[in-house]
Amino acid sequence: MAKYGLVGKDISYSFSKTFFSVKFDRENRADTYHNFDIDRIEEFPKIISKTKDLKGLNVTIPYKEAIIPFLDRIDKEASAIGAVNTIKFQNDGSLKGFNTDHYGFAKSLANLLPIKEKTALILGTGGASKAIKYVLDTMGFSYKIVSRNKTENTINYQELNRELMTTHFLIINCTPLGTFPNVSQCPTIPYQYITADHVLFDLIYNPDQTEFLKLGKAQGARTRNGLKMLEHQAKKSWKIWRS
Repeated sequence: MAKYGLVGKDISYSFSKTFFSVKFDRENRADTYHNFDIDRIEEFPKIISKTKDLKGLNVTIPYKEAIIPFLDRIDKEASAIGAVNTIKFQNDGSLKGFNTDHYGFAKSLANLLPIKEKTALILGTGGASKAIKYVLDTMGFSYKIVSRNKTENTINYQELNRELMTTHFLIINCTPLGTFPNVSQCPTIPYQYITADHVLFDLIYNPDQTEFLKLGKAQGARTRNGLKMLEHQAKKSWKIWRS
């Protein structure tokens, strides 16, 4: 019997545990999937030492970048992205990191194309946004990254004016704003400038209609939550663990 799991913080709502538990049940597998909810990334080695038969882990907010120093190797795509969301326990006991977020996002985004222009706003700068950036680079999008604090590589929310909103047609929420139970929250963007030419993509999947998506839909935009992306990345994680 192999064990798998998810490392994150405040992850009781997690999609992954349900997805893999149902999968194992359906396939009559004795494997199990566990949530490893830790307050600090420094607790990660305890998970490894205390849990026998671990074969693979998923990693979620807020540890996709912080996990990297605890791994023995990371594959080239995860290295290029700078974030890891899948860990495989190699036969020699070493830990190798992968990123399947970019695969999940690319598969989900493909169903929303074409978009009026290949222009995007990425809301947030965490590990998830790095995978999104990687996909948009690959697909030839031009984009701006929006953060609470302006830096050399980002703009802040106060700078989002009519011109920026009406010339960037894909808007991706990579922040946790709006995740259950804080369902009334959303990124502070000027929603009044969103049109039917826009696509709003929220990496959040719980609730399935976030405030961000509702406000976009009210303006006529096409919307998509993060559920399909998660399903695609989970299936990819399973392939990696079983390879």
